[in-house]
Amino acid sequence: MFSLSDSDRFYLYPHPTDMRKSFYTLSGIVTNQMGRNVQDGDAFIFINKSCTTMKILHMECGGLVIYHLKLERGYIHLPNMAEWEDKTEVQTGWTDLVMMVEGIYPGTGKRAKRWSPGR
Repeated sequence: MFSLSDSDRFYLYPHPTDMRKSFYTLSGIVTNQMGRNVQDGDAFIFINKSCTTMKILHMECGGLVIYHLKLERGYIHLPNMAEWEDKTEVQTGWTDLVMMVEGIYPGTGKRAKRWSPGR
């Protein structure tokens, strides 16, 4: 069951992530690189180098969950990466996450091309 909402805290890992990583290695990044505890219930967002895949690691009732988005067309639009160079995490919000997933360009509100059934 999808249980992320605007009441959660979201942390974006600002470096490209190998999308072969799963629960234990992503949890290791949260602990060792971001300095956070995955069991706090926050959601941790990871993006690959080409910005076509996103994983969200989240501790829910009963255990860890990974939400995985693999785009067939287009890419995930991120905020300005230049300011993130020395950071190990960037706190973001629900609205920013929805904009990334839905392909909405920050600032302009335009939608990126996405694959959809029947097109």
